[in-house]
Amino acid sequence: MRRQIPRSCQETMMQLLINVDVDDLPRGIGFYQEGLGLRLSRKLFDDTVAEMTGGATPIYLLVKPAGTRPTSRADTRRDYRRHWTPVHLDFVVDNLEAAIERALEAGAEIEDWPQEFDWGRQATLSDPFGHGLCFIEWKGEGYGAARH
Repeated sequence: MRRQIPRSCQETMMQLLINVDVDDLPRGIGFYQEGLGLRLSRKLFDDTVAEMTGGATPIYLLVKPAGTRPTSRADTRRDYRRHWTPVHLDFVVDNLEAAIERALEAGAEIEDWPQEFDWGRQATLSDPFGHGLCFIEWKGEGYGAARH
């Protein structure tokens, strides 16, 4: 059963933007183009932001030097080695093996080779900046096939 969004909330829905920190914009653009098939739409803010399109939502690559604080209150500093975070990007692909090969050739690292689920297959990777990515190949109804 699909949950209905109250009319009062529908009028205040926000636009979703995906921002990904990188320490090297040309390298980031190269990976997201060659490895993921996105397109560079434009550069913004004196070439410190790249808008990558081709998916359902634009992805903005933001130049943020390694060692800088992500917020004024943060004790940690940006580090572009592999890091775990509960937030990551999932890319739905038609051919899982081809997507993996393309990403690896562009600089991704494989973390888990394809695994089978009721809803499809999934592989886990990381981009050259240490951010987690999943490639998903749907089977049948995709997540619609999931049981509770």
